[in-house]
Amino acid sequence: MKMYIEFYASLMKYLPPGNARFRREIKVEDSLKLSRLIARYHILPEEAHLVLVNGLYVYAEAREGRELQEGDVVSIWPPVAGG
Repeated sequence: MKMYIEFYASLMKYLPPGNARFRREIKVEDSLKLSRLIARYHILPEEAHLVLVNGLYVYAEAREGRELQEGDVVSIWPPVAGG
């Protein structure tokens, strides 16, 4: 199935090659779990601080069971600090 990933800040280094700055279209197997997608791109659980699917926040404890669907957009941010 086709879906999209968006990695921000220090996680951008994990994006596969492409033209868009933050977003990549990817193809994955059906019934892929969110936690498996995160692991596939070598993002450690503690690096995936803010995770959204289609703009809705997914709590860390819910990522293992969250099944992704065709056309989903997964956006991930690391913990950030600053002012």
